[in-house]
Amino acid sequence: MAKYLLLKHYRGAPAPVNDVPTDQWTPEELSAHVRYMQDFAARLEGTGEFVDTQALTPEGTFVRYDGEGRPPVTDGPFAETKDLIAGWMVIDVETYERALELAGELSAAPGAGGRPVQEWLEVRPFLAAPSTITE
Repeated sequence: MAKYLLLKHYRGAPAPVNDVPTDQWTPEELSAHVRYMQDFAARLEGTGEFVDTQALTPEGTFVRYDGEGRPPVTDGPFAETKDLIAGWMVIDVETYERALELAGELSAAPGAGGRPVQEWLEVRPFLAAPSTITE
């Protein structure tokens, strides 16, 4: 089994087919989208392929160490994850092909008008520890 991150973007990827921003969805459309995501996660829990999922708020701040007691905080000018990353799902599957299959299904979550969003999802494998060779 290998873990993969299915990364949902606010922007930075090609535009989804159903490209209506979520702040313009009706409460019913938003509920249907969330329900699809929950049902998808529940199905993967049943197969043992689900690890975690989280949605993120648009707020966020970059912080770094800049000497004792002086953490600089910035809100730009570069792209920050709050501008790019909407949320993620972590899956643990047998093959890369299965990860792609599940990402395709997740991309079909309903959006405006009840039509699939068809958003682009980034599929990223977790870095695995190198194999230990003993001779």
